[in-house]
Amino acid sequence: MSSFAIRDAEIRRFVRETFGLRGTLRLHRAALGLDLLRAPINVALAPVFLITQLTALLLRLIRLRRTSRWLASRQIFLTTAVAREVSVRLTGLFARLDELGAGTAASDEHRRRAIADYTGVRSAVSEITTSLIVLLCGYLIFHSATPGVVSLAPNVAGQIAQDSAARNFWAGETLGRAWYGTFPATIPAHRIVLTGIALSMVASVVTTFAGLVADPVQRALGIHRRRLHRLLARLDRRAESGLAPEHIAARTGDIVDAAFALLRAFRG
Repeated sequence: MSSFAIRDAEIRRFVRETFGLRGTLRLHRAALGLDLLRAPINVALAPVFLITQLTALLLRLIRLRRTSRWLASRQIFLTTAVAREVSVRLTGLFARLDELGAGTAASDEHRRRAIADYTGVRSAVSEITTSLIVLLCGYLIFHSATPGVVSLAPNVAGQIAQDSAARNFWAGETLGRAWYGTFPATIPAHRIVLTGIALSMVASVVTTFAGLVADPVQRALGIHRRRLHRLLARLDRRAESGLAPEHIAARTGDIVDAAFALLRAFRG
């Protein structure tokens, strides 16, 4: 059996056991704890990570390779229990491939860096999954595009304000709904901010467990398998991983979310 065939067989087994429905359920048991606090911090640190990686890429382009490698290797995110568990399992996969003669000759440092990159990409995919869930909820409930919490918060705050005003209307709730359906209730700015904070907390919990949905879907589409093959190929070449498109997609979602919120504000 060729080296590639051995790798493919082991990767398929790894993906099935780790990211299948049962596997991801076992994996996310580790999230029931401090990960619920780490997740929102990591979401807040994501823009810092993107800026760091883009700066490292720029330094590499101007041939400041040593500084670029140092900056790219900085640990920005807090290590979650789920990420730690994935790291342990990936280390086991590498050891298994070494035993079968299909491993990589990359150094332990390169392997650790590749594993960290892989877990970072999983976090970015979880953020993308959360954004898609928020977008779907906004469309189904408010019939508007809400690619993130920033654009969803005014809708939720507005609905709460409408319901509260209708209930307290002097002529009764039924006439209150008719009145405020024509003349919408005023939404205080602080209520939108508080609603955004509350929604951000809920979104961070969703992000923590988004892998329960994202992992089986990616397994079915072969994304996990192809990503692991690319990871091993980079280790064979001892190449730098660079900035994964998943990180760019996650931050693009944030930018689009902010743009929708600004557009809504300008329209009044």
